[in-house]
Amino acid sequence: MYFFGRHFTIALILLLPIAAQTPNQDEPTFSTDVKVVNILATVRTKSGQIINDLTKDDFALTENKRPEDIRYFSRESDLPLTIGLMVDTSMSQARVLESERSASFQFVDQVLREGKDKVFVTQFDMAVMTRQKPTSSRRDLEQSLPYVDTPSKNELQSQRGGGTLLFDAVVKASREIMSSQQNRKAMIILSDGGDNGSDETLTSAIEAAQKADTIIYSILFSDATYYGGFGDPGGKTYMRRLAQETGGGYFEVSKKQSINQIFGIIENELRSQYNLGFVSDQPVRISEFRNLQLTAKRKDLVVQARDRYWAQR
Repeated sequence: MYFFGRHFTIALILLLPIAAQTPNQDEPTFSTDVKVVNILATVRTKSGQIINDLTKDDFALTENKRPEDIRYFSRESDLPLTIGLMVDTSMSQARVLESERSASFQFVDQVLREGKDKVFVTQFDMAVMTRQKPTSSRRDLEQSLPYVDTPSKNELQSQRGGGTLLFDAVVKASREIMSSQQNRKAMIILSDGGDNGSDETLTSAIEAAQKADTIIYSILFSDATYYGGFGDPGGKTYMRRLAQETGGGYFEVSKKQSINQIFGIIENELRSQYNLGFVSDQPVRISEFRNLQLTAKRKDLVVQARDRYWAQR
């Protein structure tokens, strides 16, 4: 189930130098003097309808409670996109894994613009493994996804340590892949949300994604029978926070909403984002998190923003 009233995507994605357009130029040039904080936002009515005809003047922005001017704005976000498919392959997911793979195939086929967007595939269970590095090739992704699978019997017998390294996977992908990407960035986590054995914590996972300017879409897909019919008690909380605090969306696979329908909602959001940019009036003297709030001036509209971003010195 997707909670429209609460989870409307707003993602701080990257710190870029100012883009200064000059005559007869198709591409912007950049100055290294100041930095622009770019924000991607999806706006909906309180009933859940996406609104894509707003202007710059329809938004209000503050940083650390100080008003900031929105200097750059576009309604059509055609920026390149890097997506990380983060798949839980622990034994608790064995019965739903085939559905996850099938939906992932369809999603990648619909979203990926070859030569422009990139997708990588990471699985996590008792270890974290990148099955496919960032690629623009559908063929590479179609060949790698079938290898995303639960541990073999021999691997289980030789297992040492934890069994579901969700937090470690988010940190690893954020630091080793997303931090070097210079475009829109989103992780899609398919999991029941359980974590068993990570060296990292929920807080450090969230902060790693925030520092890499990456939003997280959490898809709770669980086999309740594995936990005696009740599901993993902590999983929902973890998945909600990963999404909420990075500016993404939280979903639950259910009889009313299939995983394919959820991927369709995510695709629609990624294609309906506003691109806004501002230059902070406060120089960055030390690297720190800064509070950030983006709102719509119309009272019937809702914008969800993570409440801070990483200001890098």
